[in-house]
Amino acid sequence: MPETVLKGKAIKLGDNVSTDDIIPGRFAHLRSNLPELSKHIFEDLVPDFASRVHQGDFLVAGGNFGLGSSREHAPLVIKMSGIAAILAKSAARIFFRNAINQGLPVLLCDTAQINDGDQLEINLTEGVITNLTSNSRLTSTKIPPLMFAILKEGGLIPYIKKHKDFEL
Repeated sequence: MPETVLKGKAIKLGDNVSTDDIIPGRFAHLRSNLPELSKHIFEDLVPDFASRVHQGDFLVAGGNFGLGSSREHAPLVIKMSGIAAILAKSAARIFFRNAINQGLPVLLCDTAQINDGDQLEINLTEGVITNLTSNSRLTSTKIPPLMFAILKEGGLIPYIKKHKDFEL
């Protein structure tokens, strides 16, 4: 279950990060070995990603994050790597829903003023991001109540197992 307020370091990416950038196709054979697959995320785009990421960090991206094929493994291995949330100017719709279904928050906001390595505090329920490094604040889209309930349970499958249905 995600905390309401998250704190961590920004790992900044650019625009148009695809699911192929997240999981290079040559590692598709590792889909049944997720811990091993998670060691190779962003390997071509950010070669030192695995050594830079720490539990609770945030991915900060530009526009169109997660474009490409519908690989539900992409948000799952991002979460497994330690990333607590993704901040992006925009995200591919299928990636956004796959991330929520895997228990990984995606917040849409103007990420231009966030730099690589900035320390951030994110209030998921209020949609407020505080950049502790630059002492600035920005707002993000708020997570709808049903999606937040799914995140609180750790993803769609744990939510369905517990609630058996959606309470709309």
